[in-house]
Amino acid sequence: MKKYINGIFLGALALGFASCDDFLDREPLADLVQESFFTSASNLSAYTANYYNNFPSHSSSGLGTFSNDNGTDNQAYSEYSNQWAPGEWRVPASQGSWSFGNIRSINNFLENAVPAVEAGQVTGTEAEINQALGEAYFFRAFFYYNNYKTLGDFPIITEVLPDDKEILLEQSVRRPRNQVARFILDDLAKAAQYLPATSSKGKNGLNSACASLLRSRVALFEATWLKYHKGTALVPGGPGWPGDQSMLNGFNIDTEINYFFTEAMASAKVVGDLIVNNLVQNTGVYVGQNAALQSQNPYYTMFCDNDLSGYSEVLLYRSYDYLQGIYTDCQMQLQRNGGGTGWTRGLVNSFVMRNGLPIYAAGSGYDPEWENQGVEATLQDRDSRIQIFTKYDNCIQSYQDDGAPLTYNLGVTLLEGAFNSKVTTGFTIKKGMSYNLFEASTGQKGQTGCIAYRATEAMLNYIEACVELNGSPDNTADGYWRALRNRALINPDYNVTIAATDMNQEALGDWGAYSSGQLINPTLYNVRRERRNELIAESLRMDDLRRWAALDQMIETPYFIEGMKFWGTVYTDPSSPLYMTSQIIIDPTSGNMSPESFGPYIHPYQEKTVNNAVYEGYRWTRAHYLSPIGMNDFTAASEDGTVSTTVIYQNPGWPMLTGEAPTNI
Repeated sequence: MKKYINGIFLGALALGFASCDDFLDREPLADLVQESFFTSASNLSAYTANYYNNFPSHSSSGLGTFSNDNGTDNQAYSEYSNQWAPGEWRVPASQGSWSFGNIRSINNFLENAVPAVEAGQVTGTEAEINQALGEAYFFRAFFYYNNYKTLGDFPIITEVLPDDKEILLEQSVRRPRNQVARFILDDLAKAAQYLPATSSKGKNGLNSACASLLRSRVALFEATWLKYHKGTALVPGGPGWPGDQSMLNGFNIDTEINYFFTEAMASAKVVGDLIVNNLVQNTGVYVGQNAALQSQNPYYTMFCDNDLSGYSEVLLYRSYDYLQGIYTDCQMQLQRNGGGTGWTRGLVNSFVMRNGLPIYAAGSGYDPEWENQGVEATLQDRDSRIQIFTKYDNCIQSYQDDGAPLTYNLGVTLLEGAFNSKVTTGFTIKKGMSYNLFEASTGQKGQTGCIAYRATEAMLNYIEACVELNGSPDNTADGYWRALRNRALINPDYNVTIAATDMNQEALGDWGAYSSGQLINPTLYNVRRERRNELIAESLRMDDLRRWAALDQMIETPYFIEGMKFWGTVYTDPSSPLYMTSQIIIDPTSGNMSPESFGPYIHPYQEKTVNNAVYEGYRWTRAHYLSPIGMNDFTAASEDGTVSTTVIYQNPGWPMLTGEAPTNI
């Protein structure tokens, strides 16, 4: 235990001081930490600056963050996630979410910096000091949220613990998830007080709006989790909950639900009011940039520009600079390939027509025959968000140095690409794609900024919390919702959409149509639809589905992911210019297309039967709403190094044996 705790501490401490090598050279580390380090605002800033590396980043391969919704009903990766094959996801030896290294390091900062500031012992400007303190509270909340949303109940530790086994075991006890959520909200409230409206680091630095946005996200997560998992072992006090009943302290789940919805609305409104009348313009132009790489649609280029500081909705982003050796490879995949992923048919069908009507509704103007004419025809007259963020046959995907356009060949990426570069569904993701060919050239030269927090989410958080709490939108939610629909270039009257919504139709392609195995009402569903459509490829879909308990319907009934219509369309018609002359392989071991026997739509997970646990469709088990804790963590938190004396418990349904699969709960 001692070796384990100290190893985490030293690793995190080294991270915290990585920017201060010169200073560390002058004094022993132990003396520096306790006596002189926390007396300079510049040192405080250096300490917290290193944690920015934990924000989302575009990876060196693939689509970067634009692929983080893979494995949901929005995006289908070329390889399935084992969470959709009950029995495939098993207890690991260790679990990364059960970690305290960063938390301990930040506790060390707060334990030393706060008293020093209060005693007037820190030199530097008040603004610099407050920025560092705000960052520390924000990052502690950030790390806690990542652990809590994955594992639920979690220890609450606010100080650097001594290397004493008895104390460490006592502090390792898991606290009920609602208490952890309240703790996170408290830290974010402090962060919002300390952080400025505008950081001295510009939009590469945290500001108070970031804290309020994350606070609304956390509160909404817990409110909906408690509401939709109520009556199960996944909430404190529920039947089969493995926690300590004595910790509940008069816990009333309905009171907690109302509290968290109220807090979500309050924090979301702080940010929503700042942005509702200043949304980035959507011109509706499909081609985001002209040959001179000037923006033809600011809403489009907000996701692919290098410098995001001028976009009102961007609160915080990570920047890249090729000349400094900081770059990514995502543009190579976005421009030239499919990134091994694709929009699902269910996602595409969720986007309404410009008149606000769902595609199946009478008077919508949608013609099913359009699907036979290709991707561009399928998307005509739809919500502009799916039009501008989807590639189609022969669309411009970049410009050469002489200004000549390079166009997209769907057939090549669909049928000839490697598993990590093909488009899986035919609906190729374009969100985030720059038209700058240099950034897609060999050598990983991508410099597209990576958004960490976008203010628009706060508007969606408010709308959802309001409708969940009150049953209908209030004036603020109404204004937010109409503003988003106006920007999407569809009828701003959401009531038109609600009145025409058929939940049985929506359930065919949207898991968010369900909560706890039951269809929800059309008003709430359209709130979720708006969220889904606005936040595609922004890494939030799986968290939303988990907190809504939107996957129970797949416990008994499999779900088949589908893509575009293929068989019996222009793509299989030799007389059509869109005919795919590339080789179509129908083979259970090496196929690149699902057989026509599955129907006219692409079934990306029915191309092969070999080593394919989801060939019979996606299935779910309720234990998968939370991740398992690994065996090593149980033995580390025990009196004698055995599981039998551990002070922490496993998540519901998950065994305490490495390599074992969960049981239903």
